[in-house]
Amino acid sequence: MTMGAYADAYQRSRTDPEGFWLDAAAAVDWDRAPTRALDDSGRWFPDGVLNTCFNALDRHVRDGRGDQDAVIWDSAMTGQVSRWTYRELLDRVSRFAGALRARGVGKGDRVIVYLPMIPEALVVMLACARIGAVHSVVFGGFAPKELAARIDDARPTVLVAASCGLEPNRVVEYKPIVDEALRLAEHRPEGGVLIFQRDQVRAELGPGEADAAEELAASEPTDCVPVAATDPLYVLYTSGTTGRPKGVVRDNGGHAVALRWSMSAIYDIGPGEVFWTASDVGWVVGHSYIVYGPLLAGATTVVYEGKPVGTPDAGAFWRVIAEHGVKALFTAPTAFRAIKRVDHEAAELARYDISGLRTLFLAGERLDPETYQWAVRTLEVPVVDHWWQTETGWPICANLRGLEPMPIKPGSPTVPVPGFDVRVLDQAGEELPTGADGAICIKQPLPPGMLPTLWGDHERFVESYLSRYPGYYLTGDSGHVDEDGYVFVMGRTDDVINVAGHRLSTGSMEAVLATHPAVAECAVIGVRDELKGQVPRGFVVLKSGVQADPEALRAELVAAVRDQIGPVAAFRDVDVVDGLPKTRSGKVLRKSMREIADSGETKVPSTIEDPAVLEDLRAALRGDR
Repeated sequence: MTMGAYADAYQRSRTDPEGFWLDAAAAVDWDRAPTRALDDSGRWFPDGVLNTCFNALDRHVRDGRGDQDAVIWDSAMTGQVSRWTYRELLDRVSRFAGALRARGVGKGDRVIVYLPMIPEALVVMLACARIGAVHSVVFGGFAPKELAARIDDARPTVLVAASCGLEPNRVVEYKPIVDEALRLAEHRPEGGVLIFQRDQVRAELGPGEADAAEELAASEPTDCVPVAATDPLYVLYTSGTTGRPKGVVRDNGGHAVALRWSMSAIYDIGPGEVFWTASDVGWVVGHSYIVYGPLLAGATTVVYEGKPVGTPDAGAFWRVIAEHGVKALFTAPTAFRAIKRVDHEAAELARYDISGLRTLFLAGERLDPETYQWAVRTLEVPVVDHWWQTETGWPICANLRGLEPMPIKPGSPTVPVPGFDVRVLDQAGEELPTGADGAICIKQPLPPGMLPTLWGDHERFVESYLSRYPGYYLTGDSGHVDEDGYVFVMGRTDDVINVAGHRLSTGSMEAVLATHPAVAECAVIGVRDELKGQVPRGFVVLKSGVQADPEALRAELVAAVRDQIGPVAAFRDVDVVDGLPKTRSGKVLRKSMREIADSGETKVPSTIEDPAVLEDLRAALRGDR
């Protein structure tokens, strides 16, 4: 790769991380500016003092942007649209911060946030940041047992919830879930429970519970509390293999610097521009790029309550882009697969003017070539795949549109982002040559914005991420780097299967299946086999309206894999199913699929969107369909 803006920045981030990140830190307002970027323990800006809420709100009002829209709330579920300026959002946040303080929440205390996609979710998160409290958002609608586990681990002073969340064709009452979670949990939030009442369902309030909107309205504005850059901003739980959730910690200083830098360098978004991340605040994508990233950049963020299809149709995304002047959209590939499946010819798009859209960013799961090509044809804008994790908090690999846009290679999230020293290692920890598949790792020191630890369990942090390859962070993903420095992420390391001694990527097989004109979505898993150890088994979902003879389709798909990957793959079994089991964020639950294939049983994950899909999968594996 020729030296350019990207190569210069990446090289400097590796050879002079101190200078590179202190320069980036100049874009943040500090109560006490850091004199050092990194200490010996790997903590960023150790002598810096700041407040994240001040950087997200107060400074924009101070600098004359108070009348600019900060938030556009678009609820496809209710038909409501509302806009809050930076000044209006600051007023609400500072008042809710006062309400939390009145209930005993102080610096370092935790607040559990159990809210749907309403703008009050941003108010609560930013109010916590304002007073130095630590928020922990739990995806609205999570089961009581999962909510209870997070209550016991975080030990919050206050729990903030809504009376309900809205799904297509149903209302999910939150208060009974909260009540049951508190019954199951050992910890009691001593500051009580605050409920935002929604018109669809109004919750009955008991002792120690109050109307959150009333408390907000009655409270006095509260100033920002300066915190150390290394103090925690939030804890976000991700599922752990032991059944106990892992609390990913995000610090204040590194997080603010990394996200502020990423908004301009990666997403090419500046003050006053409209950025829409179609996700949920319950996920890391929502934390980073619905709430903090856009507001740190002085942009306008869209908070969308709805689905890509069915609320009311497959033109929902195009409507939001057109009505609100969205410059860049960030969502998961599964959203575009859903639109493609229902409206393959994109007929709904003709109703809207989306000429203001400049870029589509996709992340959260592997972007298959068929979905990529469909999005390119449909939108006629750059479609940018990028790759990151809950633990990293921002992209590991991306096509940096604001620094140096690069040629796009379908199947690759392009190149490592400055700060991320990406290496591909073999099982012995040796670096692999160009083109060879192995474990993708990040060489220490880790960049700002990444998790410094797990909540209350640093040993588990080391064991989970740093012990497998000393000196490296284990991403858990496998792949390779090509001759141009482009990274190809083929799947989780446990999605590499061993067929008669040959290590094969199920992601490669999925890429072949996805090219078939009848296939909307697909997944390949490895199942146990007495002779070969493991053999691949495929599952495909057909495009809407497509009729195909299952046996003929199976033969075509098997032939395609045999032709493009080879007979060594031993790919012979593929089933047509109505849907793939997914989390609410769109990730396919391949681990659950493997467990059903091997034993017939699996623990239904708390994150699953539709448990009935697992039963359909069981039937396919038994041959009952």
